[in-house]
Amino acid sequence: MEFLGIDFGCAVGSLRHGKIPDKDCLLPLISKLLGYCIVAASTTVKLPQILKILKNSSVRGLSLVAFELEVVGYTIALAYCLHKGLPFSAYGELAFLLIQALILVAIIYYYSQPLGTITWIRALLYCAVAPTILAGQIDPVLFEALYASQHAIFLFARIPQIWKNFSNKSTGELSFITCLMNSAGSMVRVFTSIQERAPRSVVWGSVIGIATNVTILSQIIIYRKPHAKVEKKTK
Repeated sequence: MEFLGIDFGCAVGSLRHGKIPDKDCLLPLISKLLGYCIVAASTTVKLPQILKILKNSSVRGLSLVAFELEVVGYTIALAYCLHKGLPFSAYGELAFLLIQALILVAIIYYYSQPLGTITWIRALLYCAVAPTILAGQIDPVLFEALYASQHAIFLFARIPQIWKNFSNKSTGELSFITCLMNSAGSMVRVFTSIQERAPRSVVWGSVIGIATNVTILSQIIIYRKPHAKVEKKTK
């Protein structure tokens, strides 16, 4: 009894006999279900951030470099998982996150006019190199090195934003909902990666994601502006 690569047979069989499925049956099933939940949630995870920017017509407090590095990291991670043949439930969210991250960077570019020459060079360089990486048409040793570096890329993608938040004592137009979903997704992905026997580097990537996303989430809470109190009129 299999659906979308998920084997429900052992769980259904145990329940039919009035027994609770054992750990070896239940954990892989939970992992697969959580994996697909992450993939489903990833289709809208950056939507709150996109809508907040469009609503306010502002990218105040957002680090452009941070979002650009995020795109690079998603590209490398997706390409690696594709060519390692991992199950879709173990990495599927990367495809949706990459698409949304590209849209987000394009919107930030639009509201950051005029763009400098270096910014345009970075964008053109990405457009030239990304298709080759996604197609896996690079030396295997270089591919492994790129994947090893993507954890550092994701780390350095968050550091400029964390530092900017700290310096400004404000998180600007950062979306609380998007950061919350990123944090929750990273936590769940640690569990699913272990269950799917993904490479250790994949697990460490999720651990780094937890640390950085929770830090930004904490900053949003700490630097949130208090609502102005409405004074009652006295007669």
